[in-house]
Amino acid sequence: MGFQAGDQVLVLDEDMAGVVKQVQGDTISIETEDGFLLSFQAYELVKAKSNKAIKETLSAITGIGQAIQEKEASKKRTQQPKKRAKDRYEPTMEVDLHIHQLVKSSKGMTNYAMLTLQLDTARRQLEFAINKRIQKIVFIHGVGEGILKTELEYLFGRYSNVKFYDANYQKYGLGATEVYIYQNTTD
Repeated sequence: MGFQAGDQVLVLDEDMAGVVKQVQGDTISIETEDGFLLSFQAYELVKAKSNKAIKETLSAITGIGQAIQEKEASKKRTQQPKKRAKDRYEPTMEVDLHIHQLVKSSKGMTNYAMLTLQLDTARRQLEFAINKRIQKIVFIHGVGEGILKTELEYLFGRYSNVKFYDANYQKYGLGATEVYIYQNTTD
């Protein structure tokens, strides 16, 4: 599109208009309504019919821009997932103590070695949670014969700042224990 000095122009992707003052190849210098001289490439400008058309177009663009911003702002507010009250208090850490989760193969391990590994893992994870001030942990131990669960209860009982109870039945069934760590204890 050929531009000449005196043409009324609008700047694409900007809320700006002006009058062409100088044309040098593809570079066009315009004077804005505020009196500033700015240079643009020809593809960044569009001819306008008159000052009145420029002002109407600018007000339409501004109005559309505001409407788009308002719509996106309302989307951002409504897109936040709503959490149920009980979901906010779900444990932040889960530790699966099933032996196949702890080692590649339990082949050749005695029951005592497996139980010791599981209890060491539980103790390490509990210490980690206490040090990192994580308030709730679920230890998934499975149902089985109840030996691991009994040993875990003995382990948790040795901590004065810990309370433990069966985890959420709907989520874990009978095979998990939830541990609540009191944060404001003085040792």
